[in-house]
Amino acid sequence: GDKTENQLRMSVIQQGTATLRKAKKTIVKTCLDNPFVFQWKTIDGEDMHFILETLEERIKHIGLKKIESPRRKKRSLTKKQTEKKCDASTNEPPKEETESHQQKPGWTDVSVRRQLAIGVNEVTKALEKNELLLLLVCKSAKPAMITLHLLELSASRGTPAGQVPRLSESLAPLLGLTSVLALGFRKQAHTFTEAIAAIIPKIPALEVPWFQYGTQESMASADTDSSEDLEPEELAEVLGDKLTSQKRKHRESNQPDLSHVILQPLKIKKLVPNPNKIKKPPRKKKKAFS
Repeated sequence: GDKTENQLRMSVIQQGTATLRKAKKTIVKTCLDNPFVFQWKTIDGEDMHFILETLEERIKHIGLKKIESPRRKKRSLTKKQTEKKCDASTNEPPKEETESHQQKPGWTDVSVRRQLAIGVNEVTKALEKNELLLLLVCKSAKPAMITLHLLELSASRGTPAGQVPRLSESLAPLLGLTSVLALGFRKQAHTFTEAIAAIIPKIPALEVPWFQYGTQESMASADTDSSEDLEPEELAEVLGDKLTSQKRKHRESNQPDLSHVILQPLKIKKLVPNPNKIKKPPRKKKKAFS
């Protein structure tokens, strides 16, 4: 009996040693790295304050704001809280509740809202369709890659674009939103013509290696027009007409001048996912309250 037990134990140990885990091979992914480095140009402090003040004044004057529907409280009140409310309650309801009931949830003026493109996704779609006259991007976007693709898109469409610090902090509470990382003004933005005409000369030209001829000419034309004694509405119309005329010229010219373009070598970048092999902590199961 003892011999058979020892034989069984030895067989189990041998089987266990035979099935060892093999070391996994490190997965390496190769990709082409971009040789160009894109960065938004910094706007001066005076120009930044001027842009924010003009936008704040215009939005306050229009009264554009998003009103959200009041959320119902899930937690039930305790006896003490109900007693306090009954003691302090009066026949007249509070002003905040009456105002929230009177105003319907949604945007106060839908026609003005359609003239704007708010958010990164909406701005990207509008740029792809070439529907913007001006684009402003917030500097507080993290990571910066969220708004970096808008630089190339706006340069390809010839729309003036700039990165404004504190854009989200100053405009989001006025519009009733949590954040405004990107704000675009459409070509049919008639209520913002004066603001657009005043802001465009304050924005520096975009620098993209393969679109050097597009944005600089448009910004130069904007500077020359702003020096003349023109009304803001006329100035905005002239800017829109010149942008469309430049785009037509670029479409007609099938052979652009590529003498200033310098070819850059592409680098192969190797990526190792999770190199330190950090494992995620296991999720804790929620205990059912008795």
